[in-house]
Amino acid sequence: MLPDLVLDQFQYDLPDERIARFPLSQRDGSKLLVYRQGQLAHHTFRELPDLLPPDSYLVFNNTKVIPARLLFTRATGGIVELFLLNPAPADRPITSAMADLGETMWQCMVGNRKRWKADEVLQMPLGDTVLTAEWADADTNEIRFRWQPAPVSFAEIVQQAGQMPLPPYLKRAATEADSTAYQTVYARQEGAVAAPTAGLHFTDAVFDDLAQRGIAHDTLTLHVGAGTFQPIKTTDVRAHTMHSEQVIYTQENLEKLLPHLGHVIPVGTTSMRSLESLYWFGVRLLRQHPDPFHLDQHYAYNVPSAEQPDTETAVRAVLTYLRETQQATLTAHTGIYITPGYQLRVCRGIITNFHQPGSTLILLIATLVGNDWRTIYNEALSNDYRFLSYGDSSLLLP
Repeated sequence: MLPDLVLDQFQYDLPDERIARFPLSQRDGSKLLVYRQGQLAHHTFRELPDLLPPDSYLVFNNTKVIPARLLFTRATGGIVELFLLNPAPADRPITSAMADLGETMWQCMVGNRKRWKADEVLQMPLGDTVLTAEWADADTNEIRFRWQPAPVSFAEIVQQAGQMPLPPYLKRAATEADSTAYQTVYARQEGAVAAPTAGLHFTDAVFDDLAQRGIAHDTLTLHVGAGTFQPIKTTDVRAHTMHSEQVIYTQENLEKLLPHLGHVIPVGTTSMRSLESLYWFGVRLLRQHPDPFHLDQHYAYNVPSAEQPDTETAVRAVLTYLRETQQATLTAHTGIYITPGYQLRVCRGIITNFHQPGSTLILLIATLVGNDWRTIYNEALSNDYRFLSYGDSSLLLP
């Protein structure tokens, strides 16, 4: 029987002045609060390689934030904002849509939509290129984008036309510096509308130290969606509707992961969601689901214990599927909702920032460390730690 979970249990007082609205000049100069089996210690992030268990296997999310805010000026002078959410149809790989030439279709959040007429084509001049936007399906907020000359990818168009989508709680406009500061140094796969911010602290120097200590790592891809900022509004937190995100694994990811099971530390909540989802995709394969690579928020809580294989068996099931179907890459969709009562299958700890009160991310942290999450956050607040996306970091090892 799962425990009752009430939203008030996961609230805390976060003073506005503790929100880091700008990044530090040196990424790895942030504070690092270490929680190890109930004990707390204060360090700097640059010390991380010395503080990890020597058998640690780090997993990073290499998604890259796209300038997802497109501001079109109507002929009347009014502004319509199109915020890119995901390609249409939603199952389409984001990397494929970013490579589109001449035309693409995306589901968007539409700002000032009441003023955008059904037959009105919006235009945005971009030097020698003109980008247009028109309704494809107003009921689902699907927008058709076209541009000329056509042999230019949508990724290139967005880089010219868009603005960096900073988290709403920063309460400021993006600056030129954010275009690099709000990306990890290892960002490769374009498609996120929010950064996997735990990774913002890593530098080449930290990676060099990890290598010198023999600490292995790998990267996979979860394209972070706007739903990551959606607040919980239900008293019973399990009644919250969890967002779904696109996650990509390779055969190499799984082959490298298997020897390190039991030692995996994800960098950030998105990496944890990706790794834990991998287990359940394997379960769905083993249980012969017709649609094994779509995971909703309830599935992990509804599979009888007797039908839950060990972690290696589940991961191998996915690897076997890729080999038998001769696919190097798997694109899946996860709505996994990690709340207290969930049994972690892959992850033994986490490197993560400090999250908003009453958020799904606090629930994830509470799943890992139990009620000690409040002790950890009180310690950070009492010692002037900076919070949220551009804030300080923690290493949590229960």
